[in-house]
Amino acid sequence: MSKLNATGMSETGRILEALLSGQFICQVSDEDGFHFLAEEANRERIDSHLHVLNRRLASACEGELYFCAYRELGDNEHKVISQQFSEIAGSLLPLTEWLILSQEAQGQDSPISAGVALRLSELQTVVEDTPALREQLAKISQYKLFGSTSSQVDGQLKQVFKRLCEQGYLVRPNQEKQIYIATAKVDYIFEVISFIDEAEGLGLEQQAMDAIGQQEPLL
Repeated sequence: MSKLNATGMSETGRILEALLSGQFICQVSDEDGFHFLAEEANRERIDSHLHVLNRRLASACEGELYFCAYRELGDNEHKVISQQFSEIAGSLLPLTEWLILSQEAQGQDSPISAGVALRLSELQTVVEDTPALREQLAKISQYKLFGSTSSQVDGQLKQVFKRLCEQGYLVRPNQEKQIYIATAKVDYIFEVISFIDEAEGLGLEQQAMDAIGQQEPLL
């Protein structure tokens, strides 16, 4: 049986509420919730509760991420999923460009994934010292997903990081420090890109890798 937390809600209730609100649960975004769902009995309990609402507990990224999905699809469910997919598809380009910029600015060979730390001040220094990255950030920050109106690197970065936290791609463990941690939802985006690639043959992964290759000389 789940213990009650400070608000009087059980862990089962808290996780159900989080899942139904559209949150993604991983070890970074919700460590307690992730460990709770690591237990098969708890997953079955959650799934049983979701069943009455035509939902199910779904996972991705080899079990590193949990979220809520529909169990059976009718006309209304198809409409909701279509809208959600359109929103995700509309976010892919700005997210991909942002991930490439961050990877290059940090001098990393591998893509950003769950658990990777992003230090806003360090990124700001590199971007400010690299004209091509400044231009790229200015473009990325103006996408609808981020909606920055600032003409300064500092303001643009803060708005981008704020929106990424709101969307669940980053968490900021200590509000007094400008250190952000990537969640498994970042890895989920790469899975979505792969899925679209396979379904539509768009070559998004190769386009992203080509973009990374083109940016390597910039630093």
